[in-house]
Amino acid sequence: MVHTRVVDLRELLADEADRAVALWEECGLTRPWNDPRADLFRALSGETSTVLAAAEAGQLVGTAMVGHDGHRGWVYYLAVSPEHRRSGVGRGLMTACERWLNDHGAPKVQLMVRQGNTSVVAFYQALGYTDQETLVLGRFLDPELERRRRAGAGGHD
Repeated sequence: MVHTRVVDLRELLADEADRAVALWEECGLTRPWNDPRADLFRALSGETSTVLAAAEAGQLVGTAMVGHDGHRGWVYYLAVSPEHRRSGVGRGLMTACERWLNDHGAPKVQLMVRQGNTSVVAFYQALGYTDQETLVLGRFLDPELERRRRAGAGGHD
């Protein structure tokens, strides 16, 4: 059974950056070769991106980074504190992301899930997301970041 909590969904405030990054770390979303604070501030300062926040009683309990490339919308760093999971917070954040993208003219939303993260795949499938049969390829432009990625666990961004 899913219980829906009443949370305030809004854009993340810059002074909530430390809590957001701590939440991402708590949820296992960060990797040693990525700088989550830099990701967060790039999203907040960009014209085509932001970070949405879910707050309960003034406390940050969830986040989702959202942006678009002019065609596709993307969602990153969807995080919900463990004690707020299965309460509708993640669903509310995804609805807010979809609304933000629609308001900004993106006709499609995509996201990436790390291989083997079956519980997260099930969450997105319950929201109507499907495998787009697309392989995501990438490489770091900074050789030092690539070295750190290769030295890290699993090598996934």
